[in-house]
Amino acid sequence: MEHEGGFFDCASVAFQAAIGLVILVLTAGFGDGHNTAAASVAEALRRLSPGEEVLVSDLVSEVQPRTAGVLKSLYQVAITHLPWVWSALYRKLAKSDLDPKENAWLRPLLRGLRNQIEVLKPRVIVSTYPLYAGLLATLRQEMQVPRLVTVITDSTTVHPIWLMAPSDLYCVSDVETDEVIIQMGVAPQQTRVTGFPVSLQFTEALPAGALKPEVQRILYLPSTPAWHVAATLESLKPLLEKGVRLTLPVGKHRSRLYHVLRRFQDTIPEGALEVIGWTTRIPELLRTHEVVICKAGGAILHEVMAARTVAVIDYVVPGQEEGNADYLLSRRCALRSRTPAETGVEVARALADGGKLARQIRENMLPISVPDAAMRVAHEVLC
Repeated sequence: MEHEGGFFDCASVAFQAAIGLVILVLTAGFGDGHNTAAASVAEALRRLSPGEEVLVSDLVSEVQPRTAGVLKSLYQVAITHLPWVWSALYRKLAKSDLDPKENAWLRPLLRGLRNQIEVLKPRVIVSTYPLYAGLLATLRQEMQVPRLVTVITDSTTVHPIWLMAPSDLYCVSDVETDEVIIQMGVAPQQTRVTGFPVSLQFTEALPAGALKPEVQRILYLPSTPAWHVAATLESLKPLLEKGVRLTLPVGKHRSRLYHVLRRFQDTIPEGALEVIGWTTRIPELLRTHEVVICKAGGAILHEVMAARTVAVIDYVVPGQEEGNADYLLSRRCALRSRTPAETGVEVARALADGGKLARQIRENMLPISVPDAAMRVAHEVLC
């Protein structure tokens, strides 16, 4: 369990717990959306309530680190290379019974959560992952548990697992998602439309000199297999030869894309490509590039909306991300490609005529851009 700056100070937490000034934010690292939402809400809570200790916990990884590591690796393989397998599992999960009394693998998590509540004594729990509501429902039968605020990271298509156990309050990203969960049985007074919580960097001024209007720039966030990334880069080559610049943050993909990038870099003009490793500058990069090529993940598409950057969606994880993509595409706030060649065509179309289409898409995004969503969620948590 960590908090701002690293592992928490036990003495500080003990003191804060004694006077009821601890907020616990629960997440799980299966996809970026849950962690992004958790970190962003925690950041906002610390700003709004500096006297309280805000702790972020990936309980799954803390209680079962080896199992969690294997499951996260399998998850990444499935969504990247075996989407049909993930689609079938995603549908099956909708009928799963997540009662810890019936599932032995949940019992260590139940014990871990009970221990956190007993030690930390949080006055409220925020969850950005659907598993925890069920654990709290079980604990509620034997002990007093804090108020639970669940931040649903799905958009428009909400997986039933989010609602298998009750929460005191649900925060959702948009009106359509609010209507969906009400139709699924949630009382209207238990929901709030807050937007998807993204980093508060989206509400801050850009560094001096970050914007370069004289150069068109593409941001590419690769998530597909290496062969697909290589073909996508080839489709962008004509633009790079005309002076467009490409930024490619590789992060965890560095080793698998090393040879692809080396070969590609040898075939394009010098300075046309900037490769970045791990970075915390994604909010800045999104706001300083005209177009981003990305998958339809909940976190990245809401970051795209916060930045009002044109997204060319090159991959949609079946089931899990379809609602995210549809939300933008139905409002003409993004472009969709299904092959690497189409990606190059769509990027070129967005940048043509001095970026005329890109400007129109940014205008379309004004009504759905919520860069301060984390603050809105934090206000609801603190109420």
